[in-house]
This record gives sequence, C-alpha cells and structure tokens, in this order.
Amino acid sequence: MPSDSKHDAWSMGDSYEHYMGRWSRKIAASYLEWLKPPAQVDWLEIGCGTGALTNAILAKADPKSVLATDQSEDFVKHAQKEIADPRAAFGQAQAQNLPAADASVDVVTSALVLNFVPERPAALHEMQRVLRPGGLLSFYVWDYPGGGMGFIDAFWTAAAEVDPAAAELNESARFPFCTRSGLRDLRSEAGLAQPEVAPIEIATVFPDFEAFWKPFTMGAGPAPGYCGSLDPDHRDALKAALARQLDSGGEISLPARAWAARANI
Repeated sequence: MPSDSKHDAWSMGDSYEHYMGRWSRKIAASYLEWLKPPAQVDWLEIGCGTGALTNAILAKADPKSVLATDQSEDFVKHAQKEIADPRAAFGQAQAQNLPAADASVDVVTSALVLNFVPERPAALHEMQRVLRPGGLLSFYVWDYPGGGMGFIDAFWTAAAEVDPAAAELNESARFPFCTRSGLRDLRSEAGLAQPEVAPIEIATVFPDFEAFWKPFTMGAGPAPGYCGSLDPDHRDALKAALARQLDSGGEISLPARAWAARANI
C-alpha cells in the first residue's frame, strides 16, 4: 500500500499532542542518549511535528542551531508557538526539498516520519546533500511490523474486527520496511554507508480505558483520522471491541519500540 492514506490527518497540533506527541517526546530523549551527537553544531530536522525532538535537541544536545521543518503548516506554527529558544528556526518544507544549502549542517535527523515520505531514497539523498563532510545522518521510525506500537496495533485489530477493510490501513501493513533489515535495505537504495541500527523502547501508559480511547477521537494522525470518518454506531462498535481487548478497569500499559539508524557521511 502507498505510504499515504486518505485518513492521514496532519493538522490540529494540540490534538496530535494527546495522540502521539507525548510518546514522541519520551522516545526523543532516549534516542538522543543513544545517538550521542556532538555539541555546538548546526542541526536540520525533517518532520518536526509539534516539536518533540526539537525540544529534546535544545534541552539535551547543546546545539549551535536547529532548523526544524515539516510539510504541515499547522504543525510548524504549533512548534514555533511552543518553542521560543533563539537557537531554533522553523520552516515548512518537504523532505525531498530541504531549505538549506549544500554542505551547510552538521547533523540531519528525522523522528518517526520517514515512513510517511513517499520517496524515501530521494529524501535520504537530500539529507546527504545538506550535510557537511563527516556530518551525521540519523533517523528513527516506529517498529510497526514487529508489533512495536502496542496501542496502535490494538486499535487496528479492533477496527478490523468491526470492519475487515480496515486491516489494510494498519501501519504494519503500510510500512513493512520499518524493521532492522528494512532500514538497511533502504540504506542500499540511497547509497549510504552501512548504518548502525538499534532498537529504542519505551512504555506507553494510560491511567484507564477512557484515557486510552480519547486521543483516537481527536482527529490528528492516521488512526484518529479513520476514527473520525466513522458514523456514531460504527465508532461505538469500535470502542466496544477495543474495550474487550484492553479494559480491565485500571491502568493500561503497552510497549512502544522504534528502530534508529545513524551513519557518518
């Protein structure tokens, strides 16, 4: 299936924060601990979303500058409003056409977005273009095929129970390359040197089932976009199917795992 879907919804920054932003922030911190980037260098970020990784870079990586880009104008405006650090600048841009000169940045990165880019090898070539010699190229994606997004897996399992056609919308079906071997194959397509690839894991914890369910009703992201497209009866049936899976009357804790890759250019 192509990487885009009619239900992918990339707007409403506040809603996206409830759905994915809080988990993006959590894994961003773990990613930077693994990456161990140099200090006082120039960064470029692709797909900044609501600013999870941007904030982590500013707080933990001691950058000289960060240019954070996203294709969504709404996300760029949200991140710009939330992040006042003078080292950060923001711009609307596609991954295949970055607003930076050749050999102008030291680290180029992308958090949990490369799977949504339709021309991934072209995006990796563009990332290489903007890097200075010896620069660091790195990105990470959720391990959708390996069950690495427990709460999203649960949603699509329930959705397919109610509507079998929903199975093809599951990110595990849409993004089969999001594995250790898949990232290495992508490297070959883009002409990159052999990257280091490693898993990064966190837990996603919800105090109860209603807290788990609410972000899916807020319309920002693929699963919430699908949920928002349903009529009320269908949505109620989906909620009931999810409750049968997960609602035990208390806390819900599910795993989240990403694959991270890094290579010096």
